[in-house]
Amino acid sequence: MVTVSRIFDILTRQRDLFSKPDALLEKSQGKWKPASTEQFIDKANKFGMGLLNYGLARGDKVAIISANRPEWNMIDFGMLQVGIINVPLYTTLSELEIIFILNDCNAKMVFAGDKDLYKKIDYLRTKVPSLTEVYSIDEINGVPNWMEIISKGETQKNTDELNKIKDSIMPDDVATILYTSGTTGTPKGVMLSHNNIISNIIACENLCPVDNRHRALSFLPLCHSYERMLTYLYMYIGVSIYYAESMEKIVDNLKEVKPHVFSTVPRLLEKVFDKIMIKGKEQKGIKRAIFLRAVNLGLRYELNGKNGFLYELELKIHNKLVFSKWREALGNEVRVIISGGAALQPRLARIFWAAKIPVLEGYGLTETSPVIAVNNLGKNNTCFGTVGPPIKNVQIKIAEDGEILCKGPNIMIGYFNRPDLTAEVIDDDKWFHTGDIGTIVDNLYLKITDRKKEIFKTSGGKYIAPQAMENKFKESSFIEQIMVIGENRNFPAALIVPDFNYLKQWCELHRIPYVSNIDIIKNANVLERINQDIKEFNKDYGNAERIKKVSLLDKEWTTASGELTATLKLKRKIIAEKYKSNIEEIYS
Repeated sequence: MVTVSRIFDILTRQRDLFSKPDALLEKSQGKWKPASTEQFIDKANKFGMGLLNYGLARGDKVAIISANRPEWNMIDFGMLQVGIINVPLYTTLSELEIIFILNDCNAKMVFAGDKDLYKKIDYLRTKVPSLTEVYSIDEINGVPNWMEIISKGETQKNTDELNKIKDSIMPDDVATILYTSGTTGTPKGVMLSHNNIISNIIACENLCPVDNRHRALSFLPLCHSYERMLTYLYMYIGVSIYYAESMEKIVDNLKEVKPHVFSTVPRLLEKVFDKIMIKGKEQKGIKRAIFLRAVNLGLRYELNGKNGFLYELELKIHNKLVFSKWREALGNEVRVIISGGAALQPRLARIFWAAKIPVLEGYGLTETSPVIAVNNLGKNNTCFGTVGPPIKNVQIKIAEDGEILCKGPNIMIGYFNRPDLTAEVIDDDKWFHTGDIGTIVDNLYLKITDRKKEIFKTSGGKYIAPQAMENKFKESSFIEQIMVIGENRNFPAALIVPDFNYLKQWCELHRIPYVSNIDIIKNANVLERINQDIKEFNKDYGNAERIKKVSLLDKEWTTASGELTATLKLKRKIIAEKYKSNIEEIYS
């Protein structure tokens, strides 16, 4: 059996152990179109050789900007096995960010997924001197297509040259450069080696309860280290990967694919839960009562039967009456959901576990390839409100100021072209400084409490940890997004984007007229109702920490409008600047 020490070894392993007719699948013209392991390998081999025959050399940088699709993987593996460095780009990046990244890494080529992305990159070509060509993955009249590179690779009649190149690539060589979107400043290029990522895959191999008989649905961006590592993991253990058509069609795709595993970010789970709650509360009489009782039981769920026999018996009944429908909506075969990228509300973890849909919350960074710790199905390996125990071969310690430090084979090589920034986060003893604040619970589970740089102090000297507060306040059905503010001010406050879907239903129920979102947020009854929830959640905090005032906003924060990173984290400085007048009004 092949030893997996470089990422491209994963495909050889899959071919030798469980060659699949459906390694990768995408939906085309209403049908799921499979690519076999052999087709995957053939395309990757020809693509890699095609790049070399085109004139590229080992160490050159090539970017890809595309939605998830099998070609993404074929292009990726083609590059990996000839030593060309893949620099993936988020499709939501601004022109300035794209120009910066392509120039910073000196990109030679870009592969763009569709017509719009091709036009976006082609328009910027004159601002990136190193760029020799832009190819489209979709077939577009008059536009160079990625299959032209495949054709150049087909002239290579034997595999001797390819094998020689592959043999020369070492585990510690740079495999990819991932530019962190960041909440402030310019992007930083994280250099990850083959070994960085492979060590993470092998450490997580036994934590995911699926194998070569199972299916995964993928919809988070492949350019993010979280989804990319999981994709490699699926390939390593032989899981068939289905790429969702779009975020809008996830519900349909879940029912069609019936996945056994998928990854998500907490915000998507929050939206799913909110929709379930709205639909459940619309029921009448006994059905509504049963639904609400099931939810109440789920929110009190404890692991390992700790709530006792009577609770478990009642939960079993409600699992059949209510939660079975939740499982059906996900395809009825989900074994586990993997959650990362941000903090998961403990109440959501409890209720999904109660519904026999385990949600495994993990934690990591691009710089850590990415997983540092993760809850899992092993005995006593999950603790609600934490991100679980550290994975194998990764050490964690808490610094004197509360910062989480870690060490292991998953720690990046460094930031591309920025040894100064690398030295700031990796100390002389090889500990990586995560920038997150946390604690160790029961000498085992890692708990994240906030971002070190986001903790602020009020003018009265009180430290405020905004992330933890925001996660708590979002439990309100009325609150979609929230940012806690108050640095150097005399009290904490908050900017709030209401959940307008829920709020509109509430307005109709209470006969509150409105024409637009602006009408809604200006209504005194709406503000009073949201302040009721604020007041209730404030009880969990000391007087100096409590939110005293809020400002309601009429537009949701998105990546497109610039308030969120590609992984849906708040860009606090940008939000603060954008809503400067709202903030000044709060404190006037």
